[in-house]
Amino acid sequence: MAVIINGRDLTVEQVISVCRHNEKVELAPEAVEAVKKARAYIEKKLEEKAVIYGLTTGFGKFANVVISQEQTADLQRNLIISHTCAMGNPYPVHIVRAAMLLRANALSRGNSGIRVETVQTLIDMLNKGIHPVIPEKGSLGASGDLAPLSHIALGLIGEGKVEYKGQIVPAKEAMAAEGITPVVLAAKEGLALNNGTQMMTAVGVNVLWDAMSLQKAADIACALTGEALHSIKKAYDHKVHDVRGHVGQKVVAENLLALLEGSGNALPLQETKVQDPYTLRCIPQIHGASRDAIKYAYEKVAIEINAVTDNPLVFPDEDEVISGGNFHGQPMALTFDFLKIAISELANVSERRMERLVNPALSEGLPAFLTKEGGVNSGFMIAQYAAASMVSENKVYDHPACVDSIPSSANQEDHVSMGTTSARTAAMVLDNAQKVIGIEIAAAAQAIWLRQEQGEGGIEKLAPATKAAYDYIRTFQAPIEEDVIMHDVLVKFDEAVKSGAIVEAVEKVVTLK
Repeated sequence: MAVIINGRDLTVEQVISVCRHNEKVELAPEAVEAVKKARAYIEKKLEEKAVIYGLTTGFGKFANVVISQEQTADLQRNLIISHTCAMGNPYPVHIVRAAMLLRANALSRGNSGIRVETVQTLIDMLNKGIHPVIPEKGSLGASGDLAPLSHIALGLIGEGKVEYKGQIVPAKEAMAAEGITPVVLAAKEGLALNNGTQMMTAVGVNVLWDAMSLQKAADIACALTGEALHSIKKAYDHKVHDVRGHVGQKVVAENLLALLEGSGNALPLQETKVQDPYTLRCIPQIHGASRDAIKYAYEKVAIEINAVTDNPLVFPDEDEVISGGNFHGQPMALTFDFLKIAISELANVSERRMERLVNPALSEGLPAFLTKEGGVNSGFMIAQYAAASMVSENKVYDHPACVDSIPSSANQEDHVSMGTTSARTAAMVLDNAQKVIGIEIAAAAQAIWLRQEQGEGGIEKLAPATKAAYDYIRTFQAPIEEDVIMHDVLVKFDEAVKSGAIVEAVEKVVTLK
């Protein structure tokens, strides 16, 4: 069933279905009427020779340069081709698809003054799998994502390169193959297409979606490590978390109790110790804080995917065209900086848990570096190095991009958000965090197997939920008896986390929040 867009009701889940699963998109009938009404108003203003920014004037510092009616088509085309300044490697196709969808959705609200046929052509390209090549770098996040969105518009007018059926080809060639006529931009349309926050939001919504899965994987990783290190479950008692009150904290405590229900390794109390270190005892507080931040990001992104973010905005019923600043990416910049810090913390504490698994001074009797014959074998020694490297790298990416600003357009645009950098670095942090949590899961599974080999019943005493995780792990990775090429092993765990397969395996037994 197609996703129907009207600029108001698009959900995060629908964005993912379109960008990752190629769900078709349709313009709602009420959106068609709203877009037509706004366009008719623009045509009226053109006939009246009204002076309107971006319609009959230049852009940025050239806002005071009046453009004749005969030059308005050239103005729009020149806007697009001159602004295609993005550099670097191209965005993945699913990110481009998300940006195309979000741009079409924003335009369908009826405040941009674009023609229906132009919006429909963008939707047709999306539905036919014609994806403009968009380099990753070059956006200041105000006036929106000018450079990357211009690359989308470039494809729309039949110029530049696109990805089509797995190949990079000229846009005109792909459009001809699908019977799509390139757009000849009319007044206001270029600015309506490239002025907005859709690129940063496209990246961010995908990071957010994967973070929502990762927070569950992090809880599973902690539970597996808790099984291996004989954790004390009493620290997760609801009474402890109720008296503090944070929602995320309470959810994580509930998840950990569900994951460890029935365990003979992780017990309400342990004879050998009074309390666990923070990396086990304080996980509801640590993971929970990240969960609350991720929830905040979800709420903000849910607003932004239905936001009209170009300039000027058209209000036909009020007979107004207003120059404002909805293109400014600050709401998303702050959100994605917050999101990446929250994700980074999941990796930070994961690496510290792994250190406890491999360090014989901390692992409660496990062999050093989780190998039976230490010395001739190094086991998981350097896997911990890799995890440490990535969490340290994340600390560089975690610097908030939004605290920086470089004035542009001869100081007309004198504060910018850097929101696209916030989103892009969040994606880098996410990738590292997924890998780190995968490494912890690999180490925890090895530790549980070693407990069994030591005659301590590590596998036999697993809770049903952690046993489901362990059994799934053993479908793709056997216990490591002697040193192997660890990269090949760890890649499998990275894939299990990224795909959500480890979470799916556990949720066949318990439902995680």
